[in-house]
Amino acid sequence: MKKIVLLLLLCISTKGFAQNTLEINGKRDFSIGEIVTVHSEILQEERALNIYLPKGYNDSGDKKYPVIYLLDGSLEEDIIHIAGLVQFCSFSWINIIPESIVVGISNIDRKRDFTFPTKNKQDKADFPTAGGSDKFIKFIERELQPTIIENYRVSETSTIIGQSLGGLLTTEVLLTRPSLFTNYIIISPSLWWDDESLLTRPIQELKLPGSVYVGVGKEGEIMERTAKGLFEKILKYSSTEKIHFNSFEKQTHGDALHLAVYDAFEKIFNKNQN
Repeated sequence: MKKIVLLLLLCISTKGFAQNTLEINGKRDFSIGEIVTVHSEILQEERALNIYLPKGYNDSGDKKYPVIYLLDGSLEEDIIHIAGLVQFCSFSWINIIPESIVVGISNIDRKRDFTFPTKNKQDKADFPTAGGSDKFIKFIERELQPTIIENYRVSETSTIIGQSLGGLLTTEVLLTRPSLFTNYIIISPSLWWDDESLLTRPIQELKLPGSVYVGVGKEGEIMERTAKGLFEKILKYSSTEKIHFNSFEKQTHGDALHLAVYDAFEKIFNKNQN
């Protein structure tokens, strides 16, 4: 008797499930932008760019858009969720940032590209290909930015986002070529590199065209101290008061980026359309 009841219930459940199953009538690709490959003479290699374009970009005439350059911009890294955050923050009912183009720079060897030469023996052992940041910054300045300006309708407002080793590179750009970007978003920067030498590197007044944001999670004494030290260094030498810092006590090195970028957008753009 129990077996009959169980079989009956199974037949009813299966039949009901089949009746509520949707029929797939067709499939098509889902896309949020373009994948562009460029050849770099400076790096002597092909580099892939994942580019998010705002809705209506192709139908907006001669309208120009701010551009956000994202380090660690590979498909399996940060481009998808940062592009989604940019879309969300630019919705008219949210209105935190203006509609923006996002250029995600895919990695080939981030340990090479995001680090400058180090004297620390352990750094050299752990990162045998390190030390190529100068070339990578030249690639950004002389090849990448001109390519984006030539092929997309971008305004004069540009922002760079870097986290971890990407934050180290973003800091190096800020301290050595501050006019390269309008705004700098630096999250959990790996300033321990080369015995924290970037924090003690002599600099003159930082003539910044826009804002700087530094964020860090609960990441240990070195990461937290150096991030705060960078903020204080920028405050000391900067020509602008648009310097922001936040510490995220509930986030770690692995999950601080998304929340920190949202906070940076709120503080940097302050709902002012560029």
